[in-house]
Parts: sequence; structure tokens; C-alpha cells
Amino acid sequence: MLPEGQPVWGITSLAGEIYLLRPKEVDQVEVYDVISYRLQRRLTVPDSKGFTDMTSCDYFHCVYISDHNAECIHRLDAHNVQGVATRWAVNNHPCFLSVNAACNLLAACQLVRKIKEFSSHGNLLRELTLPGDVADPWHAIQLTTGQFVVCHGYVDDAINRVCMISADGGHIVHSHGGQRGSESGQYDVPRHLAVDNNEFVFVADINNRRVTLLSPTLQYVRQVVSSDKLKWRPRRLYLDVQRRRLYVAENEWKAGKYTSGRVVVFSV
Repeated sequence: MLPEGQPVWGITSLAGEIYLLRPKEVDQVEVYDVISYRLQRRLTVPDSKGFTDMTSCDYFHCVYISDHNAECIHRLDAHNVQGVATRWAVNNHPCFLSVNAACNLLAACQLVRKIKEFSSHGNLLRELTLPGDVADPWHAIQLTTGQFVVCHGYVDDAINRVCMISADGGHIVHSHGGQRGSESGQYDVPRHLAVDNNEFVFVADINNRRVTLLSPTLQYVRQVVSSDKLKWRPRRLYLDVQRRRLYVAENEWKAGKYTSGRVVVFSV
């Protein structure tokens, strides 16, 4: 377990270190050793307005942070221990992030039902508009086939599910879920994803307080993290494929806001 503190808005790893994102004025990124979980340093993201997620790229050795309120992406160059930061505009509200096999950044834009693909330095390469019944898409990960796994749905949406969407974004190939609920085939705000090397899919199900495992064709396999293993609501996932560790960032919801957060580590 990583230290409890302010809410956790992102979790990723890079070059043997764990990066943790918290909503603070300064020192928002905490960097820990991946073995001992000891704090190594803190980094500040300048001119931030409201974080939503964080991911990393081994090839470019950098960390990306989505800023929903500023409608931008922050890029931290991890070659520099101080974390040199640049940013670029998304021109929509970016939600959650992933990096594809081409080492490009994918940003899901919930309000406009789009996936935007950027180069590492912010050039917009393409944008895909998702099918009309994919309401409130939170997170998108591109598979080796070129298809996308997308989780979508909010408390006001009739449908909460995980979909596999064609490489052109035009149609749904497979899906799991449907009407919002708590049964094994249902979700109550599926918010964040992780995919392993065999393309099994981990799903953070916020209001059901669990993490579900799906097959590469989005068939239900099992719960990998049940509600009794979590203290609060799981909002972010990071899968360390090499070490077979699943990092689950969970936050406490109290009096209409998130007040505390921590990261729990599971062997998978």
C-alpha cells in the first residue's frame, strides 16, 4: 500500500519508479521506488487547473497528465529529475489517458464522445467519434488489433458497460454490461481500465467498489478485487505487467466530494 493522503487522480510507473498524482497547488506528482515504495521526490505541474488522469510512455520517457478544466495535456520529461513540463491544448475536456503501440497518446473526451490521438509533443494525429449509444466514454485503450476497449456510462445513463470498438471508431464489436446495476454482468459507473499482454481487461467499477476481469472478447471471468478488499471507491488502475501487480487508486467520498485517497497493490 502507498501512503494515504489527498485523493489520487492518477497512478503509473516509469523506469523503476511509481508516479502518483494528487490535486495540490504544488508537488502534485509523488515519485516512489517500485520495490520499497519509498518516496524519492516530488514534482510540480505548473499552471494546472484540474487533473483527471496520468499515464506514461517508456519510449519517450515521459509522463502525461490530463487537465480537464484547462482542456490540455501536461507532459513531464522524466529524463530531468525536476520534471521539465510542457503542455498542449486538447480543445475539449480530456478524461482518461493511455499510450498505444505507436507510442502516441490517446485521450478520451467524455462530453463530445471522442477519442483524440496525439503525438508525444502534442500534434493531433486523428480524432474518432464514437457510436451514438456510447454515452459518457471515460477511458479508451487501443489493442494490438487496432480496436479500442472503452468503458462508458454514468449514474444518469441507462447503459453502463465496456465495449470493444472497431479501429475506425464506427461500430461496437463486443460489449459487456448493460443496464446499470450490481450483478456480475453489470456496472455502476465503470470508470477506468487496464489491459494485460494477453489483452484481458481489468475494469474499475466505482460504485460497486470492485475490479472485474474480462476476457479478450469481453466475457466475464471473475472479480479480481472485491468490495471487501477496498476501503473506498476505486477510480484509477495501473497494471505492472512485468511484476504482475495491479495498482488500485481508491478515494473516499464524503459530503459530496473526494476527501482522501490511497493506492492498494494486488498480486494478479
